[in-house]
Order: sequence, then structure tokens, then C-alpha cells
Amino acid sequence: MKRLLAILLAAVVLLALLGAVGVWGALRGSLPHLDGEHALAGLSAPVTVERDAAGVPTITAATRPDAARALGYVHAQERYFQMDLLRRAPAGELSALLGEATWRTDSTLAGHRFRERALASVAALPPDQRAVLDAYVDGVNAGREALDARPFEYLALRQEPAPWRPEDSILAAYAMVLDLQFDGGFGVELEREAVAAALPEALADFLTPRGDDWDAPIQGDAIAPPPIPAPDQLEGFRLGAEAGAVADPPTPGSNNWAVAGDLSETGSAIVADDMHLGLRLPHIWFRASLVYGGRRVTGVTLPGAPLVVVGSNGDVAWGFTNSYGDFIDYVRLVDAPDRPGHVLTDSGSVAVDTLRIDVAVGGDVRQLVVVDTPWGPVTARDADGTAYAVQWSVHRPEATNLALLDVETATTLDDALDAANRSGIPAQNFTAGDRAGRIGWTIAGQIPLRAGRDGRRPVDSTDPNARWAGFLPPSDVPRVTDPEDGRLWTANARVVSGEALAVIGDDNYAHGARARQIRDGLRALTPPISEQDLLGIQLDDRAVLMGRWRDLFLQTLAEAEPTTDRDSLRVLLDAWSGRAAPGDVGYRLTKEFREAVVERVLPPLMAPVRARAPRADLPARDETPVWALVTERPTHLLPSGHASWQALLEDAADDVADQHDVLSQASWGAANTLRMEHPMASALPGLGDRLVMPAVPQFGDQRMPRVSGPDFGASQRMVVSPGHEDRGIFQMPGGQAGHFLSPYWGAGHDDWVEGRPSPFLPGPTEWTLTLTPAG
Repeated sequence: MKRLLAILLAAVVLLALLGAVGVWGALRGSLPHLDGEHALAGLSAPVTVERDAAGVPTITAATRPDAARALGYVHAQERYFQMDLLRRAPAGELSALLGEATWRTDSTLAGHRFRERALASVAALPPDQRAVLDAYVDGVNAGREALDARPFEYLALRQEPAPWRPEDSILAAYAMVLDLQFDGGFGVELEREAVAAALPEALADFLTPRGDDWDAPIQGDAIAPPPIPAPDQLEGFRLGAEAGAVADPPTPGSNNWAVAGDLSETGSAIVADDMHLGLRLPHIWFRASLVYGGRRVTGVTLPGAPLVVVGSNGDVAWGFTNSYGDFIDYVRLVDAPDRPGHVLTDSGSVAVDTLRIDVAVGGDVRQLVVVDTPWGPVTARDADGTAYAVQWSVHRPEATNLALLDVETATTLDDALDAANRSGIPAQNFTAGDRAGRIGWTIAGQIPLRAGRDGRRPVDSTDPNARWAGFLPPSDVPRVTDPEDGRLWTANARVVSGEALAVIGDDNYAHGARARQIRDGLRALTPPISEQDLLGIQLDDRAVLMGRWRDLFLQTLAEAEPTTDRDSLRVLLDAWSGRAAPGDVGYRLTKEFREAVVERVLPPLMAPVRARAPRADLPARDETPVWALVTERPTHLLPSGHASWQALLEDAADDVADQHDVLSQASWGAANTLRMEHPMASALPGLGDRLVMPAVPQFGDQRMPRVSGPDFGASQRMVVSPGHEDRGIFQMPGGQAGHFLSPYWGAGHDDWVEGRPSPFLPGPTEWTLTLTPAG
């Protein structure tokens, strides 16, 4: 019997080992091919893919379509699961792969019918762009099929990857639109409308300022904020009774700037760019250097698309930041009283369609009912049931294209700006500089052509100007070139003024503090300026805006009755470094004090708005009105429950102390520890710890150039002078690899964490893959 048990136990162990070996073999089989020779149909000539120690490929090809075909092959082998999620998210198709967990996301997005729109965009592409896209798609499918096993995520999900199609690359671009523009179906226009409807005009204006003295546009001046409304301007208004939490999530954004050649060490322009996005594994970007037609284009690509998104081509360097222009409008539908299913327009009435869209959820199918209109789908309703249709630039086929390819071949600043104005991407601030030393800014992407209105508030469907008249001609898109002081900068705040601002619109620009800190940093540099100087601004974690809150905190404590906790707070605030440094306790306490004050001041003012529109967020530009209130301290706007503004501030200070058992241990790094992981990290027992980056305390925060958060921050840092790429600097979190068994998994990540300069160009070749024409 013992012998039988021993035999059975040995058999079980052997089967387990065989299973483990099989799983391990499958995992290794899904690694990309790094060496050797592989046939790739459609190539006009052999292509070499040389990877350096960090996995950054240099793709050398005879033509741009050949380079796209090889890039698609590499993308698929490294990042296919990521690409799959990118195409599925805007199409409302995540739940077919991931099940119930993503149903809510799919139900929000499926009504936009992005796959149908992507097909229309593909059909509208000019032949040269279509040739590059088709080559890329063929390369993607060849690369996926050449893997020895399907990507490991599909093994875990017990799913098979579906082929890549041309429209999927457009969907990948839409995924970026969702990151940068999507408002969840209840946008800032509706929030402004709710504020205007619920509050007296003077108070509504005060809570939604268009600017303040922190503004730092590259053209025009700061916009003075509205004053605190007087008591006689608040007839009928009553403050709400309770404080409440105020969301302060990180917003997709970026920094970029450029200095002209007559200020630089190289004699050419220098461009710096760091795009702020969610941090996850695999990382959103994939570095690449494409060599074709006598040109070398180096930068980052988006897996799923054949373009170099930001980078340098030897003649021109360029970068993006989210523009926060107004590219979404809401149309209030006026029902036709005598025609059910119709809405009134300026010329009569039109039918609205009720669509039933099938959405796969695992093995099941659910039906989503969507109301569609000539302006777009209905995404929001008032408390009384009034419907709003969303009119969004990305809904139009001509808004998405591959014209950004022309930036790769631009030889002058004007070439690059012209290409940016023709491009079909999420509308962005485009900052560029050329080898000759010129610098410029414009909007890349399509800008709606409105007539008779500014787009800040919804309009009725009966308004003759409700429907856009297409897009602004590229020649009319605002631009700024060769500024007198040789410096340009953008940081998601307002960039221009006057007529240019009216054209671009305002979709709730970021507060100007970060842009001003960058501007002041640039002006403080003594020429000749180097790439290292500009990296220093990217890593600037000085808490300039928070300095005044720290002073207010100390003033509050000085005027308060002393307690043990208040004395401890004062000591820790006195010791602050003035930076968002991991070990700084004073910075964290100051930030928490600001949050506690905002939570006591804003919700009572916004209570009538939230009663009318529960989905309305509190104003994104809360800094301006809240600071005015706590410094001017009007008694008629003092929230209830506080005897004075000083009492409110003391209550906020005590709240900060109450949040911590040991105040001296409340370091900023403990609150700002990196959390960068694969979406399946928690679902794969035994592998989860391999699918995360180290949890390290970070420098920086939201209102300074070095933007950071636990799962949000600079998705790359680039500083490069065109024609001098060998001096360039590049950092990227997470590294290149999409597979945790890759020899370069996480390579370069520590340079990003620590802010160490690392080279823009790929390093010495470690692996060489040759792709040859099939047949």
C-alpha cells in the first residue's frame, strides 16, 4: 500500500512538474523574437531590427511602408495584449474579453459607435497614408502569428487574440482621445450650465474664473478673476449646511517648451516634452528609431499606430501637451410637441433614432439602448428629463488621420507646423523647434468651426448655430513663431488670448501655476542653455504655489490657542524644504491643510448646484475662488458651523493633525509612492510581484513641473536639439518590454524614477533581427 501511495504521489508530482514546464514553455514562447532571420510578406527589401540593451529598436528600412510593416511586427510581438485593450476600450468591446468587470465602461462608450466611425476614417484616408496603415496592419498580424505561443495574458484568460484590422489603429488613436478629452458624458459645458442656473450670476462667475494672476500665456496677459460677490448680489442664495469631500484627481496633461537656437549651446532649437498620463504596465509608449529614405526619426510610438508621436528627425524636434481647447459641445434637445421621436431645429424638426447595440459580456450578449441625433448620441439629461446630445470632433471621419506622418519628414519649423495643423489627432499643443534655431507653437488636430457662439454653454437644438460648420481650415489655426525672448512653453493652461483663444475655446484650462513656474524657470536660465538645463526644469519639484498655503497654515497656528498637536504642526512646517520631496513632512501637511480648507469652503457654495445636477463636479479651478475667500474673509460667505474664518482654518488645521497617529512620520513619500502595475497583476497568483514596478517614494506633485502621483505622472521625459540627437536626454517609466520574462523588463525605469540623464538615441546593438521579403 505504501508503495502504491508513493507511486501515486510521484505521478502527481511528475504531472505537476510537466504542467509547470508546459506553462513555463508557453510563457517563454510568447516572448518576442530578438535575433535571427524571419520572412515578412510585403516587404520591398530586407529590414533590420537592432535592439539595444533597453530593448529600443532601430528599424532600418528602404521605404516608410517597409518601416511601418516592421514596426507593426515588433509592436505585436512586444505589446499585442495592450494593443487589444486600446482598440477595445473606445469600441465598447472590453467585456467580450474581460467580462463583467468592464461592463460599465463598455456601456458608457458603445453608444458612440467608435468602430463604425473608425471604418469611415480609414475609408477617407489618402492613398499614401493608407499604404502606411495597411503595411503596419499586415506587420502586426505577421508578428502576432510568428510568436511561438499567444501572449501570456490570453493564456491566463483562456482566450485567443483576434487579428488586427485597419480600423483598429484608428481605435487606438481614439483610446488616446478618451484619455485626453472624454468627460464621461457630462462635460464642463453642462457643469457651467448647472452653476449658472443654480447660483446668482456674480457667484457663478466668481466660482468659474477664466484666469487669475498665476496665468502665464505665451501670447497676451493674465485674466483678472471676478471679485467676491457683495451681499446685495446674492439675493435668494443660501449657503449649504455641510462640508464635503472635493475630488482633486490628476488630469491628463503635459509640459513642453522650446528655446531658440540663439540661446542654446548647440545653435539649434532645443525642445523639452513630458506628457502626463496614467502609469501602468505595459507602459503606454514604445520607443523606436526609424531609419528610411536617408532620414532617422527617433522618439516614442503608440503600440497600435504606425506613427512616431513625439521625437526628432534630425531637422525638427516636436512634442505635445493636452490643449484643453473646446472640442465638445452639448446640444439641448427641444422636443417637437406634435411629433413624437422628433426634436425641433431652426428649420423644422428632425427624427432621433433609437439604436439597440449588442455588447458582448463574456459569453453573453446584452443590448444597450442609445438615442442618436444629427449632432451625436444623447449622453446626459437634466433632472427634469431634458436630453443633451454630445457633438464631439472625434465623431467626424475627417478628424482622425495619419497626417502626423508628414512631421517625420519636415525639414523646417514651418513644414512641421503645417503638418501639425493638417493632422487628425486629439487636438494638442504642438511645440517644435528646428535645426536652424527657430521655435513655434500651434494646435495639432482639428478645431471645430463654430459660428455665432463661443461653445462655453449648451445651446438649444433650435439655435441656427447649434451645428458646426466643419473644421477650421489649417491656414487659420493659431500659431506663435519666433517669440522675441526665444522661449515658448505650455502646461495645459491657457496659451493665447483674444481672437486665438476664441478660436480654440476653453474646456477648463489647468490653473496657471505650473506654466508660470516653467516660464520663470526658463527666464532664469543664463545662455547658452543646454539640454541638462531643461531637464532641470522638468525635475523642478519646488512647491511655489503651496508656499502661500504653508504661510497661511503657519499664520493660522500662530493666531490659534496652542495645543500639543498645533505646536507639533508648527515645528514640522518650519522645517519644510519648500519642495515636494519624499522625506518632507511639511509639504504633505500643507497639501492636506489646503484640501481640508477647500472641503470646508466649496461644498456649501456649490450645494444648490449639486442639488440640481448631482453629476456636476466642483470647479476644477478651485484655487482662485478659495484663496480669495480665505484671504479676504467675507462674513456673508462664511460657511455655517464656524464662528469666524479663523475658526474654520483652525478646524482644518486640527483635521490635518487628526489624520496622523505620529505627525513626524507623515512624509510626502508615504503618500506619493509609485503604484505602477499590469492590469492582471492581482489576478495571477505567483506572478503578481513580477508584474509591478518597485513601490518607491516619489518626488513631485500636481501643481509643479515635476508632476507625479502614485499611478500618474510623466509618461516620458524628452529633451532634444534637432541635429544634435546624440546630446539628447530621454527617460521613460516601466521600460520597453511587455513581457515580464524579457531580458529588458523594466530597463530604464530607475533613470526615470531618479531623474538620471539617459540617452535619447538607442545604445549599442545587443540583438539583431532581420526581416526579409517572403517568397
